[in-house]
Amino acid sequence: MTVAAMRSALAAGPDLPLTVLWPDGDPIEAHFHVTEVGRVQKDFVDCGGKVRRTVTCLLQTWVGEDVDHRITAGKLLKAFDHGAEVLGVEDLPVELEYEACNVIQFKVVAVERETERFVVRLGGKHTDCLAKDLCVPSARTAGASAGCC
Repeated sequence: MTVAAMRSALAAGPDLPLTVLWPDGDPIEAHFHVTEVGRVQKDFVDCGGKVRRTVTCLLQTWVGEDVDHRITAGKLLKAFDHGAEVLGVEDLPVELEYEACNVIQFKVVAVERETERFVVRLGGKHTDCLAKDLCVPSARTAGASAGCC
């Protein structure tokens, strides 16, 4: 889901609270905060030697001790407004960062309006070999190397 799509969905009900669901459907704590709206650019070289770049909008969350706190669609829209200069464009995919035992990131895959709330659905992120044609063993001999890790 992109920043533009998320903003458009949330604008339909700025006073509605947000419920964020893990990929398994369970909700995160209702009293979470969005502490940062950021643009994250990752420049890297894959194991086949190709230079790549990914750019995302990252929503950093934090769960405090103020268990009565709730975030509404309007509050998140204001956070997006504050971050507009940093984000630059609205076609960035949105990800959410959450701290448990480790800091973990999820894709925001959907925002759905229900009667009295918005549901933000998270999806997993996975690693992958981006140079499978060079790295994944197939008909190549075990001793042959294409410069892949």
